[in-house]
Amino acid sequence: MVSVFGNKDLVALARHLLTKGPVKTLPSSRRIRILLNGTYIADTTQALYVWEHDRFPQYYVPLSSFKKDSWTKTESIDNDAASLLRITAGDQSTERVIAFSTSLDKHDKSDLINALQGMARIEFSSVDQWYEEDTPIYVHPKDPFKRVDILHSTRPIRVLIDGVQVAAATSSLHLYETTLPTRFYLPPTAVDASLLRPSNLVTQCPYKGDAEYHHVVVGDRILRDVVWYYKHPTLECSPIAGHLCFYNEKVDIELDGKMLERPVTKFS
Repeated sequence: MVSVFGNKDLVALARHLLTKGPVKTLPSSRRIRILLNGTYIADTTQALYVWEHDRFPQYYVPLSSFKKDSWTKTESIDNDAASLLRITAGDQSTERVIAFSTSLDKHDKSDLINALQGMARIEFSSVDQWYEEDTPIYVHPKDPFKRVDILHSTRPIRVLIDGVQVAAATSSLHLYETTLPTRFYLPPTAVDASLLRPSNLVTQCPYKGDAEYHHVVVGDRILRDVVWYYKHPTLECSPIAGHLCFYNEKVDIELDGKMLERPVTKFS
């Protein structure tokens, strides 16, 4: 699992955090375990949520939570204020690890930077599985300040592309996810199936699961990957299983007789 791109990005991240600090941190009392090659290489109830940017957190775990003799230092950063490590489990290893010194507070750092003292960051995708308590987590840790609500609505809804109705339903599921526009999940029978074309795209969401996609063909126009659905969503989002959702940034949606404004997001 050694990166073919080298670890310059990890060195840059470590120096950024040592200089600017993270956006914020939050202790977690959840039991966090990290699995590599059939071995739990770390097991702790003292993990730390670290927001390296505004979008979502990563888990940092105490270096002391790693199994003894499982790691070696591969590179020192800024006079050992941080280090890159190689963690090995049997015949597999990862070098996508940053460990911060246990004596950062001696370097006259800010409280945000000192919160990283003695903590290690393992790149989420560089190991086989992460667990919160006994539940696997995917893609990245869920943000504790973010939530997803799914509400059933009997307000009639229509979806139009270039004035052509492509879907209509007398009820739908409204999914509210912090920081994102409301998403409208329709029964598959509410969508004109003759306009759908299969897509090979699959994306992952830590809150909802693996999404698969359809293109939509209207006249001579093809809107690629504009519809998605979850065959097997996570337990908390199970009501949306099999329902279809359109990017409301790219289509027109009429809800209860009122045309909604298209939201402006990174998906627009």
